[in-house]
Amino acid sequence: MNSTSSAAAQPKRTLTQWLSYLESIHPSTIDMGLERVEEVAGKLSLDFSSSTVITVAGTNGKGTTCRFIELALLGQNSTVGVYSSPHLIDYRERVRINGELSPEQDYISAFEQVEAARGEVSLTYFEFGTLAALVMMQKEKVDYAILEVGLGGRLDATNIIDADIAVVTSIGLDHQDWLGETREEIAVEKAGIMRKDAVAIIGEPEPPHTLIDYVTRLECKSLWAGCDFTYASEANGWQWQCEHILLTHLAPTSFLYQNVSTALAVLHQLGRLPQEPVLNDLLASATLPGRRQRVACQPDVYLDVGHNPQASGAMKSWLADLQAEQVHFVVGMLKDKAIADTLLPLSIFKGEWYCANLPGPRGADAKFIRSALPADAQHNATCYDTVTDAFASAKKKAQPNDIILVFGSFLTVADVLVLHC
Repeated sequence: MNSTSSAAAQPKRTLTQWLSYLESIHPSTIDMGLERVEEVAGKLSLDFSSSTVITVAGTNGKGTTCRFIELALLGQNSTVGVYSSPHLIDYRERVRINGELSPEQDYISAFEQVEAARGEVSLTYFEFGTLAALVMMQKEKVDYAILEVGLGGRLDATNIIDADIAVVTSIGLDHQDWLGETREEIAVEKAGIMRKDAVAIIGEPEPPHTLIDYVTRLECKSLWAGCDFTYASEANGWQWQCEHILLTHLAPTSFLYQNVSTALAVLHQLGRLPQEPVLNDLLASATLPGRRQRVACQPDVYLDVGHNPQASGAMKSWLADLQAEQVHFVVGMLKDKAIADTLLPLSIFKGEWYCANLPGPRGADAKFIRSALPADAQHNATCYDTVTDAFASAKKKAQPNDIILVFGSFLTVADVLVLHC
């Protein structure tokens, strides 16, 4: 397809039309590598030398880590841009400028600039969107650009921008087809966002030796969870320590302490750690759609986009703390995920399972999800054509003191979240 003639034929695409177009211009959804993106970025004259760039990679916890850093910086009158993916309901969720979603016209304008610059260079949907997000942030001249890595790190499109602070939140097994079969291999891919003259902050409490070796060879300044910064639960909250700073009696939060601890290490490195009263207000109020998000009460309905064993292990811990009489699990997953290993930690709870089909070629069949459950749990599992059907059934059966947990994929959570908007 000739991009110039295509643009001339449709000079005023809507955002929806642009997104459909982006899905059509590259033969594959994922095409790892930076050469094509760097070529187009050069034509766009992207320059973030006047901004502090924080790039965040990790198997889990990227979204909440980015969000907490964003909220803390916004509370100190900084201009902040955040790029994250995927979105739940509205594509505009992928870029936040000063905490707000940008108007559709801003995306359209950025897409037009990327389209004009790329010429005959083929870009994936994610690559095109990443470049557009960078165009939008550069236009706003943000003080801080927070970039959430889409996949891995070393070859992710966000890595065309040198990070001043590179963050690795956690390392687990996910996307093995692209990143490697072991935590050791995956760690190296995520470490690829680090730069020699920048700072690396590692939130993973059990880093593989390959990550330690990588950081040692790079000789960058590094802060490590469990060593340079730590957190611990207290009777009515938690505490955090980094170097000479000790914060105690911190307020509970809906975010995982591990992720907030990592975010606080970033803020400390920036010299932007909030004062304790402000920090406690922030901890109490911080939320992010689809991350332990409660959208209804009696019964409590929680949404969580977790979709791998590391994430479900964390769900197991906080569900145990909630002490529900019974849990109703509404689950839909993609078939390229470790479905059985993800479901296993949650099968210890007394509950019912509502397994849903997900659409598209990557969507797992509900019957396959049920078959991946341990035998005892399979007896309490029912299959549904859609997530909304599964959720409706769970709502009918759940008692006021029960919990409904919707999880397994951004697609699964989005189908229920839209009902509560």
